[in-house]
Amino acid sequence: MSLLIVLPIALLVLLVVGGVVLLVNRSNERGEALDPPISGGVALQESPPETLIDPDADVDELVEAARSSEADLIESAEVDEEFERIVEEELRPTIGGRVGRLRNVFSGYVTSILSRSQISDQDWDDLEEAMLLADVGVKETTSLLDSVRASVKKQGLSTPAELLEAVKAEMKSRIAGSTELRFADDKPTVWLFVGVNGVGKTTTIGKMGRMLVDQGKTVTMAAGDTFRAAAAEQLGTWAQRCGADLVRGAEGGDPSSVIFDAVASAAASGNDIVLADTAGRLHTKGNLMEELAKVRRVADKGAGTVTEVLLVIDAVTGQNGLEQARKFAEATDVTGVVLTKLDGSAKGGVVLPIRSELGIPIKFVGLGESALQLVEFDSDAFVDALFEPVE
Repeated sequence: MSLLIVLPIALLVLLVVGGVVLLVNRSNERGEALDPPISGGVALQESPPETLIDPDADVDELVEAARSSEADLIESAEVDEEFERIVEEELRPTIGGRVGRLRNVFSGYVTSILSRSQISDQDWDDLEEAMLLADVGVKETTSLLDSVRASVKKQGLSTPAELLEAVKAEMKSRIAGSTELRFADDKPTVWLFVGVNGVGKTTTIGKMGRMLVDQGKTVTMAAGDTFRAAAAEQLGTWAQRCGADLVRGAEGGDPSSVIFDAVASAAASGNDIVLADTAGRLHTKGNLMEELAKVRRVADKGAGTVTEVLLVIDAVTGQNGLEQARKFAEATDVTGVVLTKLDGSAKGGVVLPIRSELGIPIKFVGLGESALQLVEFDSDAFVDALFEPVE
């Protein structure tokens, strides 16, 4: 072969090999691969491992895992039904363990009273101040302490410990009442939830729905809050999570018609109960309260029966909650109160005047964010917790 032919070919080969080497080096510098990865040329993406509760773990480990992940619906974990039941029972709070801020109001005064040997005027001043700070209210505080004074005199009580027991007994008698939620004889039962803006009506309905489904009830949720943006979506999320049906209408539509349709839908499908949301409204606005009264009337005209009108009150509102209860009771014949955020407020003393002055029982309280943290109100446990020493 002629040298003139060989030299150009060799030069061409050297250029090709050099280019390939240079390309490989540059690719390596960038951390890239020239060859496609194994598995058919599809890039493999490493997924983070799923965090599941080990079904073989003991109960304490399950509870701790649920708490640390802030698990709301424990059934999402791969555990058997018995473990699920035990974990839920462990996570379900009690009133005594969740009224810390309100207990803190009383604890200093209780300690001071118990440090004295005999009942004194200072004891009465301490009790009055503690109740006012807890938002029991002037009228209710005066009435309650007057009754206790009479009991102390009649029974001949002389020690601070006896005085505190008399106060506890009077408080318990004033807020005791049936917490039972009533069902109609014929399906569907209708429960209407009312209250001002932002108190947690929709969330309360979701938690109540979960509780009822766990009891074997079939539930329809009515998205009667047609004015708040995303209210229906929020209720829909709760319905999906707890296995309830949802009936909603057009945004800005007539809430009465939505609830009426929900009752009809529940009746047609044989569902046990309708939980009806309503738009939040200021209790000082007469026209809005009249509209709510209409919602109440329409809800009772269809196939169902309204057995409960539950007023949802934020415990943080304190004495304003009493006025809310008064106005809503006038408009809708409120049958019970659900007091939310009791675990985060020092103003839970408002339960006394609501029950004592208006005769409306406190039926449920919210003690946290999860679905398990809506619990039946226990008046004895509530009062006892207030007088427990803070460690």
